Amino acid sequence: MSLRQNLGQQQTQVQKLAMTQRMQQSIRMLKFNADELQNYLKQQELENPFIIVNPRQDKNASANVVSASQVANSDTDWTEFTSSRQGQSLFDYLLDQVHLTMRKTPLRGWVIFLVDHLDSNGYLDLDLDQLLESDLIDKTTLIDALTLLQNLDPPGVGARNLQECLILQARDDKDAPLYTTDVLQDDFEIFIDRQWKPIAHKYEISLGQVQEILDYIQTLSPAPGSEYSQEEVGYIQPDLILQNDQEKELDVKATKQTMPKVVFRDKYFQEMLNNNDPQVKAYAENKKKEFAAIYRDIEQRGSTLLRVGREIVKRQKKFLLDSSKPLVPLLLRDVANTLKLHESTISRTVNGKYLQTPHGVYELKYFFSQAVNYSTEGTILTANDVKARIKAEIMAENKLKPLSDQKISKLLANEGLELSRRTVAKYRDQLNIPSSSQRKKYS
Repeated sequence: MSLRQNLGQQQTQVQKLAMTQRMQQSIRMLKFNADELQNYLKQQELENPFIIVNPRQDKNASANVVSASQVANSDTDWTEFTSSRQGQSLFDYLLDQVHLTMRKTPLRGWVIFLVDHLDSNGYLDLDLDQLLESDLIDKTTLIDALTLLQNLDPPGVGARNLQECLILQARDDKDAPLYTTDVLQDDFEIFIDRQWKPIAHKYEISLGQVQEILDYIQTLSPAPGSEYSQEEVGYIQPDLILQNDQEKELDVKATKQTMPKVVFRDKYFQEMLNNNDPQVKAYAENKKKEFAAIYRDIEQRGSTLLRVGREIVKRQKKFLLDSSKPLVPLLLRDVANTLKLHESTISRTVNGKYLQTPHGVYELKYFFSQAVNYSTEGTILTANDVKARIKAEIMAENKLKPLSDQKISKLLANEGLELSRRTVAKYRDQLNIPSSSQRKKYS
């Protein structure tokens, strides 16, 4: 084999490997729910000096600011506005600390207001400049409230960006290496660019001590709120929002969780390209390629989610306009064929992604249900319809003499719905309803 042929084969293998890695990253990005995507981007921001994660401001942000007017009343108890959240979530954990450490004053009300505007990672998702412009709060009070928030546990909570998050964690940690906070505060950009020698020279420390600072910072969390189980939180952040005009035309829009804004620091990149060190230039070029891949995958993820969401809305329009209407049977392959996408792509898109509607928030996979042709009346029923019929029979049963699966099968047959005992048992299990012997109550 000639050298040229050998090099050609090696180049092809490298290209295939790179393509496989890009595809895997794209697939992983599509599978992420809103919280997982934010965690991933925060980690990329920490590892890539050219990436800035700056989610777009929600158009409804001003509505949140207006609601802050209630804080000015010292008699206002903000727990009344947030009591719907259940379980020991990040919100509840912080609220407990506020009540245990702060007297009931307007300042405490503002701290709770800020807590209510933290995202699932513990970052403050609020435009403070816009809040000040509203004249609802003065700058001193806002700074005091923010300081109190940022002194709560877990360390790093209430930060507005990654740099501040790391500083908050390091500043009061007695185990933090010498000059850690100073480096994060004053030399963050050159530090994440791994320019060790200027840092060592500035603080008159050895490269080994700089390495200790690096090792320590890597132990800090870029998302301090993520350790709290989101499953216990009584609310979720929707990925899509249903829009309905006066002509009852439905559409969806993406939220900022679905389409976060990722910015490339081009000026800093150009500075590194002007460096005479070829390794620095190669590093900069590599990080730019990483940014481009992440940016492309975010755009593709958002585009796919919007396309799938719009197709679901189109198919389930009657239900979305009136929740008393039944869902129509819909399979993953139906949407896949229409959008000319793979069925597995639709599956990844609808799992863990949510649509906000006027009558509730639904996981996208909720709208998919297989047709069940068991009705002797010729009516097409979905699996959800059948489960609802089974559940209704069980809810109406005599608790002292609960219905067996066979008895439910006969009752449904009398109503025109023919199901075998085995099918009834399968659907009952899916409803998490115990068997008749387990449901029996004794007088």
